[in-house]
Amino acid sequence: MHAQKFSPTMHKVKLIAKRFSYFGVKELDRYSSPNISLQPHKYLSLVRFITTELTRGYFLEHNEAKYTERRERVYTCLRIPKELEKLMTFGFFLCLDAFLYVFTLLPLRVILALLRLLTLPCCGLSGSRLLQPAQVCDVLKGFIMVLCYSMMSYVDYSMMYHLIRGQSVIKLYIIYNMLEVADRLFSSFGQDILDALYWTATEPKEKKRAHIGVIPHFLMAVLYVFLHAILIMVQATTLNVAFNSHNKSLLTIMMSNNFVEIKGSVFKKFEKNNLFQMSNSDIKERFTNYILLLIVCLRNMEQFSWNPDHLWVLFPDVIMVIASEVAVDVVKHAFITKFNDISADVYGEYRASLAFDLVSSRQKNAYTDYSDSVSRRMGFIPLPLALLLIRVVTSSVKIQGSLSFMCVLLFYLGMITLKVLNSIILLGTSCVFVKEANMEEKLFNPPPSVVSSRANSRAHHTKHDPTSPAQGNSSPPDNMAESSAPTFPKSDSDTFLTTPDEEDDGKIINANTGLEGDRTPKKDLLEIDRFTICGNRID
Repeated sequence: MHAQKFSPTMHKVKLIAKRFSYFGVKELDRYSSPNISLQPHKYLSLVRFITTELTRGYFLEHNEAKYTERRERVYTCLRIPKELEKLMTFGFFLCLDAFLYVFTLLPLRVILALLRLLTLPCCGLSGSRLLQPAQVCDVLKGFIMVLCYSMMSYVDYSMMYHLIRGQSVIKLYIIYNMLEVADRLFSSFGQDILDALYWTATEPKEKKRAHIGVIPHFLMAVLYVFLHAILIMVQATTLNVAFNSHNKSLLTIMMSNNFVEIKGSVFKKFEKNNLFQMSNSDIKERFTNYILLLIVCLRNMEQFSWNPDHLWVLFPDVIMVIASEVAVDVVKHAFITKFNDISADVYGEYRASLAFDLVSSRQKNAYTDYSDSVSRRMGFIPLPLALLLIRVVTSSVKIQGSLSFMCVLLFYLGMITLKVLNSIILLGTSCVFVKEANMEEKLFNPPPSVVSSRANSRAHHTKHDPTSPAQGNSSPPDNMAESSAPTFPKSDSDTFLTTPDEEDDGKIINANTGLEGDRTPKKDLLEIDRFTICGNRID
């Protein structure tokens, strides 16, 4: 009876000893005496617990792969600022090249196209076209700039400034956020309007008309450029009010708005292609902010009669805005690459893709202008921004006398020199990037849209050709089947620039038939233009 009375207690002590065996207490044997098991304080003591906590060890090499991966993540985060700024610097000069083109080479190209129109009756019609497609697009751009500038001359910048300055700080903060959203929406749709105009004006005439006409498209383009320029002007005016406020509260709130962008992006799922879109958007945003800061400085210097001392008053605020923008981009990209396990080498791929656009636009068989290619890729449309800068400069600087005209001519020649020098350096650097990425053979391949259109037209012709064999009686020859689906030479760049599918998402299995069908392939970086400017994930 004595043994039966203490058997439950002995069982509890055994369980306690097993749970706290890491204290150094030996496991109780089932043949041990009950007297020993009834005195657990000899084995479980506070001193022994503290001693064990102070002296216990562990071995990190038992999980070497895990800790090596964590260390590589840290190294990747440390590499992000350098690789990101390389991409940002390269993209900045690409945007600068497209922006300077509007001021320097575009007017000369328009003049040459107009001279061709004027001298055409004397020289005779040598070809089927009055103007080449590129010349038609240049003339349209020139007319858009002239009409929009004449419309912008009726907008009073000073009245807009005082109207915005009279608003409260909170209202201005809301207005600035709304302007940013509207600017992204305008940028996402504006280049489509311009491309529709260019294609409508240069489309071969033998095709069936499926558009509303060149003039309606032209009016839509003029309205878009004018409204986008007004939108950017309001942005610049709001930023100017923030610079001139006494307590700088509005400027602080506007800069803190950049850090809200981190919260909205770092915790989302990103792939390489989506990160490429976000990087292009950040390049465009940073370049636009630089031009807005230039406009703010010009307006403030005009108000202070171009006193150079006032420039040093504006300098700290300008540096603060630029530093906050750079810090936000670095932190955002560092954590996006960390959370999505993306290597820092991906920015080299992005740089090579942008370089490919520049090199391909310099070929004889180029299918688009470089400035339009940058617009599609980054969402940066230089026409509204250039129009606003011309409006601000002409209203801030008074040109009187022959000496002033000589200064303007010298300034224009300097801009052309800067444009040519920048283009030469960018072209050489881009050739190096393309060669390092093994993308030379892609330069000689036609664009994907051309290949698909040729394949579709060939298939359509084969389907409706009365001389073709009837379906079901005979099969087309193998060479015709191969020609309907052209293949390109496979290179390392195809895998180098394409985001691989995940292992589980590679194929879709039909549950009824058991057949496997390939998923829609991921888009190559060279085929990505502007699915989104906001940087959200779109598959």
